Amino acid sequence: MKHIHKCTHCNKYTMKEVCDCGNKTLLTRPLKFTPDDKFGSYRRKAKIDEYSKRGLL
Repeated sequence: MKHIHKCTHCNKYTMKEVCDCGNKTLLTRPLKFTPDDKFGSYRRKAKIDEYSKRGLL
């Protein structure tokens, strides 16, 4: 089964792992959600720190 990828350089969507521009692509689907998220608190703290550095909080 193939998934949609997005090129980080030219922002194009493709089904290939390497874009036409020659750069690698990333999967666009979100991470799988689980209610027993062991690392959720760390991820939320990192996001809050990132937002505060950028002045968004």
